[in-house]
Amino acid sequence: QVHLVESGGGLVQPGGSLRLSCAVSGLAFSNYAMNWHRQAPGKRRELVAAITRVGDSSIYADSVKGRFTISRDNTENAVFLQMSSLRPADAAVYFCQAVHDQDNYWGQGTQVTVSS
Repeated sequence: QVHLVESGGGLVQPGGSLRLSCAVSGLAFSNYAMNWHRQAPGKRRELVAAITRVGDSSIYADSVKGRFTISRDNTENAVFLQMSSLRPADAAVYFCQAVHDQDNYWGQGTQVTVSS
């Protein structure tokens, strides 16, 4: 059974940092590209960052470029999202996704709140 479990969310002040983690089990992790998405109340889910299977390339939404960094550890079956210079507009539930051909799996999400 496939499990993706996000952690690391919480309340942070504007300008602060958080590191999200997504622990993956039940699949051949290194075969899957990994994505981070987010969804704020009343808004569509949006892709925040994506990383290739071996971690040699990544892409970012324009709104987070230069502030967020996606990484992965294929020995730990985990993907990470380092978030810095957080803004109130970054507040959302953050989800990780594993993608390979027609397969894709989602975690349950972790809440990020940015407020003073």
